[in-house]
Amino acid sequence: MPLGERISIKTERDEQQLFNVRAIVAALLVACALLAIVGRLYVLQIQSYDQYTELSEKNYQKRIPIPPIRGLIYDRNGVQIADNHAQYVLEVVRDSVPDLNNDGKKRWADLQLMLERVNKIVPLTEKEIRIFNQQVQRRSRHQPTPLKENMSNEEVARFAVNKLRFPGVNLERRMQRYYPLRNIASHVIGYVGRIDKRDLRRLDPENYAGTTHVGKVGIEAAHEDRLHGYTGWQTVEVNAHGKHKGSLSKTNPVGGQDLILGLDINLQIKAETLLKGERGAIVAIDPRTGELLAMASVPTFDLNLFVDGISHKNYKNLRDDPDRPLYNRALQGSYPPGSTIKPMISLAGLYEKTIWPGKRVYDPGFFQLPGHKHRYRCWHRSGHGSIDMNQAIAKSCDTYFYDMAYRMGVEKFAGYMNLFGFGEKTGIDLTSESRGLMPTPQWKKRRHQQHWYPGDTVNIGIGQGYWLATPLQLAHATATVAMRGKRIRPRVLRSVRTAKDQPETLLEPDVISHIPTQNERHWEMVINGMINVMHSDYGTARSSGENSSFIIAGKTGTAQVFGIAQNSKYDAERLAKRLHDHSLFVGFAPADNPRIAVSVIVENGGGGSKVAAPTARKIIDAYLLDRYDEPVDEEEGSEALNLTRRLAQ
Repeated sequence: MPLGERISIKTERDEQQLFNVRAIVAALLVACALLAIVGRLYVLQIQSYDQYTELSEKNYQKRIPIPPIRGLIYDRNGVQIADNHAQYVLEVVRDSVPDLNNDGKKRWADLQLMLERVNKIVPLTEKEIRIFNQQVQRRSRHQPTPLKENMSNEEVARFAVNKLRFPGVNLERRMQRYYPLRNIASHVIGYVGRIDKRDLRRLDPENYAGTTHVGKVGIEAAHEDRLHGYTGWQTVEVNAHGKHKGSLSKTNPVGGQDLILGLDINLQIKAETLLKGERGAIVAIDPRTGELLAMASVPTFDLNLFVDGISHKNYKNLRDDPDRPLYNRALQGSYPPGSTIKPMISLAGLYEKTIWPGKRVYDPGFFQLPGHKHRYRCWHRSGHGSIDMNQAIAKSCDTYFYDMAYRMGVEKFAGYMNLFGFGEKTGIDLTSESRGLMPTPQWKKRRHQQHWYPGDTVNIGIGQGYWLATPLQLAHATATVAMRGKRIRPRVLRSVRTAKDQPETLLEPDVISHIPTQNERHWEMVINGMINVMHSDYGTARSSGENSSFIIAGKTGTAQVFGIAQNSKYDAERLAKRLHDHSLFVGFAPADNPRIAVSVIVENGGGGSKVAAPTARKIIDAYLLDRYDEPVDEEEGSEALNLTRRLAQ
């Protein structure tokens, strides 16, 4: 040992202290480990119990959705207009398809191989494969995805024999939407179609699990919540390979509600038959309730084409048809209302004190603004002479209403017309309704960057110019006149029920407002002018009012398709059909106890008294006198009527 080096000798006390330190450190480490274990147990057993219980259950349980049966649709007399038919469907549960390559990343290739094998047994179209590949990626791997729908009996038998060769591919019985009347009331009823990406963004994924179709337009879309119902669920036990071992629990689905519409399908067929060969619309409303009795838009289309996904060829034919059968003219068509709105304008003049019932205006056959040479011509080129309000309505004197609109001013004029619903949606329970247009100086400045001129006011005074209205708006406004200012929101749905053997729940009328007047007698004065349109010896539609069993209040209208030069004369014979004037009519009956209000527009049909008025008379007679069985030339109309009788039995 080197000289001077210090020697450290550990005593027993030192050894004990070192041991104690090590023991304390070990104890702390053990305590920390125990705390970590306890904390983890707390998270697993208490804090995240529900989460991990659910994950654990998913290892041996699967929830299978049971889609509800869609509600049916009937007309007011019990005729079924939307049904469900049983069909056989091939469905694929992605998680049950064998992983042939023992590699989950190659599952997609296994699905495509499975499709090739199925195609040899049951032929699959390119469209069916494409739709399947789109849907299978959006669905849970445990949820079934439709592969082929509406299988024939031969296809069902062929697959059933080979079922064991296709694990994960199941043959199921499903309900498919079917429209027995095909193209009758197609624009009102609408149709269902396959759920797409846009639908998925707005639908409840839980409630629509297992559902393949959803309402796209019309009643089917507007009342989707009522028609769809609530999805049921079945919980099954599975083994490590995903095979079913047994059922654990089941919640039955709740079927959708049945809808009973206000439509009278016989009246609907009558309306569509009367318009056949034309382009136009007829809207009939019960003014007491707002219920839609008929809404015909012609041409129509077959609803069943869309249920399974319309083919490109069929859709192209409908889309490119110059008569636009997919276009709902009754709800979306915007037309100059023409003279049909003269009764409403008369009420505006009385309310604003621009006119009074006895006020007379001299009509030389034209109207001129003070200080202007331009002449706004009356349809009667030689003029009506001195004329009062009653005669102006019955004879449809343009000059009288030119003068009234000019003196009233556009602001008061448009404000009162807004009270009847012009320029805004009626709020009917259908999709894609148009607002029409009630023009104002503010609108023209915003839309055309132009000032409003007095001549613009003169033009809207006879329902021309920028003013546009839908046939539904015209029927709604006419129903409001029939109810003496009580404005009731139009609706298609009359009542609902949970099952066919259950009572109906009738919807109450939705009263929007009461249109003000200076004197309640003004309603009768204006209506009397409408009665004279039909029943006086000078009314524009007197031929359509002859021999009527009840009093009809009506108003004809003719809407120009294009402008005519100042000194030119309209000559229909020299013009193409699509340049002819539109034919319009509005009316209601019986005048003293209204039960039906009607608007009719026949595109390029000519004068309102020649085409639209006789058509409206037949609609009114059909509804009030049960004249549905009058001889018609169209075989389709007769066949449809016979079908509705069979469906109602």
